[in-house]
Amino acid sequence: MACFEHLERVAHMSSTSLFSIVPAADAGFSAQRLDRLRTVLQSEIDRSRLPGAVALIARHGKLALFEALGQQDPAGGVAMARDSLFRIYSMTKPIVSVAVMMLLERGRLLLSDPVSKYLPEYTAQQLAAEHHGSLELQPVTPGATVQDLLRHTAGLTYEFLGMSAVQRQYAQARIGSRERSTAEFSRTLAALPLMAQPGTVWEYSRATDVLGRLVEVIGGQPLGEFLHEQIFVPLGMLETGFWVPPEHHSRIAEPFARDPEGGVAMVLFDPREQPQMESGGGGLVSTAMDYARFLQFMLNKGELGGVRLLGPRIVDWMTADHLGPIPVNPHSGSAALLTPGHGFGLGFAVRTAAGLSAVPGSVGSYFWGGIAGTTFFVDPAEDLFALMMIQAPNQREHYRPLFRDMVYAALID
Repeated sequence: MACFEHLERVAHMSSTSLFSIVPAADAGFSAQRLDRLRTVLQSEIDRSRLPGAVALIARHGKLALFEALGQQDPAGGVAMARDSLFRIYSMTKPIVSVAVMMLLERGRLLLSDPVSKYLPEYTAQQLAAEHHGSLELQPVTPGATVQDLLRHTAGLTYEFLGMSAVQRQYAQARIGSRERSTAEFSRTLAALPLMAQPGTVWEYSRATDVLGRLVEVIGGQPLGEFLHEQIFVPLGMLETGFWVPPEHHSRIAEPFARDPEGGVAMVLFDPREQPQMESGGGGLVSTAMDYARFLQFMLNKGELGGVRLLGPRIVDWMTADHLGPIPVNPHSGSAALLTPGHGFGLGFAVRTAAGLSAVPGSVGSYFWGGIAGTTFFVDPAEDLFALMMIQAPNQREHYRPLFRDMVYAALID
């Protein structure tokens, strides 16, 4: 089992002992302004727009805020707790990207390597070209590289980002199924046509799921086992995995059964069931403190508690912009995900300009979130990271900028 194992052996590495909880002013925050953040979140809960939340803010390795609000399970009336378990969906991507970079550091791959070098099913991919409603398939030359997968320029897509012919084929193939193995997923995806020529546009996609398979092939073990042994145990992330065993089911955070704003409720995956597909792009369940350990590891440039998994220069490279002049695909829902003033690194969106964006942040900060509502950002210039864990999928685009705005508003030193 690739989660919640060896708790006794390494329990001393878990808990909040890594971070000291300090008065807000000791971390450069206004206590009054952090209270305002709590008040706003609580008002959203009181209005039944948000079931509950866990918010965590750390600066200089100290916790300025770590609070659970509202309900973990609105149907059962269970209160939110600091150690509630959340489906983090695409916040899985940065972790799997770190796994790939660990293999790079060991000399097992190059970012310039073609994906087909390790996954031969990607040798003969074809590009879909739509002309007057008909679909023409063209050969792909050259094929995607490992770097293309990490920065989402591999020509792949997500089925829920539009209704193009390729996206419809993804949906018809049930490409998001948790019932096929990672190897079966990769073969199924490779047989579908590409949305774009690799290296030409940024198109958010199932590329990190392919990276998960890449880790399995090069690392020689299932993805969940690799992550558990090589990242989660070393970093003390002992409550992160691809499923939740029965003794911890009572801690799973749930969304409202119906969308509070009247939309169609998004069906979230059931973390109680062990999946066949360990999705490197969106399959993990975690807690706020476990993910905080990962973010502090990143902020420390590859080290946590005396354990180093990546070199500092590699972390700098990961969190730099890797798009340059490559544009965001304007014909897909991807266009709404990478806003002006941002590029994309190797697993993270990266801030490239002080202005332009509709949210505050320093140049060089990086971030991402999950489709169920979880979100984080890391600001190395301020020695700061913050994350918010919620399960409110249809409201995520409101709460992500709201949280970021109010964190920066509270930072006064």
